[in-house]
Amino acid sequence: MHLPIVLSPIVTFVFPFLLALFLLPIQAAAVSVDARHWELNADKLTRLEDPPTLIAEGNVVLEKKEPVDGASASSHPAKEGRPEASAPDSAAAAGRPATNLKTATTIKADRASYDLTRGILTLKGKLLIDIGPDQLTADAGTIDLEKNTGSFDNATVVRQDKQLHFEGKLIEKTGSLTYHIEDGWVVTCKLEPGQVPPWSFAAADVDLTDGGYAVLTHTTFRIKDIPVLYSPIMVLPAKRKRQTGMLFPSFSLSDRDGFGLETPFFIDISPSADLTLYPRYLANRGLMAGAEFRYVLDDNSKGMLMGNFLADRLSDPSEVDYYRDGQFTHTNSDRYWIRGKADQDIGSWTTRLDLDVASDLDYLREFNVGSTGFDVTQEKFTGVFGRGFNDKTNQFRENTFSALRSWDYGGSLLAEASAINDISEQIYTADNPSRAWTLPSLTYSGLVPIAFLGGGPDFQWDANYSNFWRDKGVGGQRFDLMPMITTGIPLSPYLEANVTGGIRNTSYLIDDNGASEWQDKDTENRFLSHLEGEVGTTLMRDFSVNFGEANTLSHTVRPFVSYVHTSIPDRDPLPQFDEVDDLEEENAVYLGFNNFFSLAGTRNGRDFDRDFGFFKVKQGYDLRSEKSNTPLTPLIVETGLYPTERMRLKYTTNVDFYGDGAFLHSVEADCFTSRGDRFSLDYRFNELEDVNSVRGSLWYLLPYNLAAGYSLERAIEQDETIEEIVRLRFIQPCWSVELSANSTPGDQTFMITFRLANIGNPLGFGVPGL
Repeated sequence: MHLPIVLSPIVTFVFPFLLALFLLPIQAAAVSVDARHWELNADKLTRLEDPPTLIAEGNVVLEKKEPVDGASASSHPAKEGRPEASAPDSAAAAGRPATNLKTATTIKADRASYDLTRGILTLKGKLLIDIGPDQLTADAGTIDLEKNTGSFDNATVVRQDKQLHFEGKLIEKTGSLTYHIEDGWVVTCKLEPGQVPPWSFAAADVDLTDGGYAVLTHTTFRIKDIPVLYSPIMVLPAKRKRQTGMLFPSFSLSDRDGFGLETPFFIDISPSADLTLYPRYLANRGLMAGAEFRYVLDDNSKGMLMGNFLADRLSDPSEVDYYRDGQFTHTNSDRYWIRGKADQDIGSWTTRLDLDVASDLDYLREFNVGSTGFDVTQEKFTGVFGRGFNDKTNQFRENTFSALRSWDYGGSLLAEASAINDISEQIYTADNPSRAWTLPSLTYSGLVPIAFLGGGPDFQWDANYSNFWRDKGVGGQRFDLMPMITTGIPLSPYLEANVTGGIRNTSYLIDDNGASEWQDKDTENRFLSHLEGEVGTTLMRDFSVNFGEANTLSHTVRPFVSYVHTSIPDRDPLPQFDEVDDLEEENAVYLGFNNFFSLAGTRNGRDFDRDFGFFKVKQGYDLRSEKSNTPLTPLIVETGLYPTERMRLKYTTNVDFYGDGAFLHSVEADCFTSRGDRFSLDYRFNELEDVNSVRGSLWYLLPYNLAAGYSLERAIEQDETIEEIVRLRFIQPCWSVELSANSTPGDQTFMITFRLANIGNPLGFGVPGL
């Protein structure tokens, strides 16, 4: 029997699904699908009797309603054997409270056919299913409304919150938000309709789970539909929050290491902690293990720990070319680097932890490329904690722990411990020891006004206890007490003056630990007096300028004269642990002339001011008799310029007037632009310490979505390039690819790195962009 029901082609009527069920015979209406909260709109609706089928044509819209905030599905139970036949409004009319509903799922198509007996919905033409976080489009498909499953031809799934885009010839909906895809591909960025993906993972089979993974088998990574890489299996983050899974690999080719492959694996431990594993295969060396653990509790409590280990096949005495070409000196085959930092507030205490342990000095310059190399590590930790590690050429790797507590009255207690990882491979003896460890050091400091003297003078103090330990060589305990009084002197309204004076007593309990020089000495003491003062004046003047948005240039001039006197009556030799033990007598007058410049103006209707530059000059005259022939101290000149808020230039020089001339030069330059260009230069020259080196880097955005980078570190005195890196990156809105070349003595490494949106950038701090 065929009963057509034709609706007006001009006006589209809302036809509740439940009404169609109500008109059917009882045996046909008794289906297992809960259709009470599905509503159907269409231009034309037809009901067939055999088999019981509802056909909708033209602008078909099917919406599923669900209770809001846990409201019951119906305030009145359904009759036995069939769904409730009344509309929501009829419930209110009968005196029952109406249920609050929201649209959970929307289905659109040109034509829909619903089998009322089996609960199967067949859709054709411009099919769209909106399930909130997911959108599915297809040419045609079938849906089991009871099981919430379906099958779709030439379909696409877009997971909106991560812009995940899945497409396949056949997509099976296996659950509420889970899918199985055959002969498809995935891309993790937004695409316009009909747009060819800039990159994609094509796979023979994909399983997409909600709260889980997108597991791809027989996968090829493609750029503009061109296969580039193949993997038998790959796991991508498809969850609507971060999750455990593989990150995108990187590849390298090195003269020394051979082919290299790094395949990071991210583990989501908790919302505030994660772990990333960095297995890295180097054909000529073996498998390097790497890991990075991170946690964030709040802005003041966070930590990061990284470690790498390699049983190095190249670190063998038989590898003569390896040692000669690279100028290496290490003999160990177990290579590692463990580093980490943590900032933690514990009650009233502020704590800091720094770890830096390496197997050898060569490791830090050998393994400098990749996501766990020295440069990337330094940049990552500096960005997160505001402090990095000692330079990779420094043999002393510092491991420290400190805890600080302050009180309102002006006192503070600092507890510290430091362990030095000396990786110089030098053989130390009791008479030629390495640097001492401090286990521990306690410093109690404070500054309080002396109220009974009218509030002018301040009493300050530093009291320190340190225990120094060495495996070989002199150790001991040191007690250092330094009380001081500081006060200002009102000479005139135009002169500023202050004086600081005090005494300092340093006592030692000595443990010779085999050192021949200290075998007959158990204690030592040093007493000194210290006095310093300064008289200066400050002059200021504003000048009208036209410098961009600035209209005022302020110039501050501060000339000053200072005096420093340190007297040490008994100058017996002391154990040498740090700079405190190396204090010398001083009796000198210094003359200085400081200039500071700042700009002020209006920007976007708001006043602003910023530093523009400075110029400082200082020189002393030594009054001690033994310096009568060379009384002038080196002239110190410092100047800095900030032409823009994104540019910093600084130059420092020291000039000796008795033969050495300008023996120290230091140049620092940094510049960056709003679009992302960066430039930095660091030049150091110190003739007295035999230092002459330059380090520079450049990153510049080019036309056609290209960016180029160059960095150089060179020892000029030795005429040797320590490291040279060239990078070229092609940047797209949701992906980039970078080719880099790294050159070090005896090795040339090429690396290709892909950066994909939403892949390889798990949530957390220190995440780089494309």
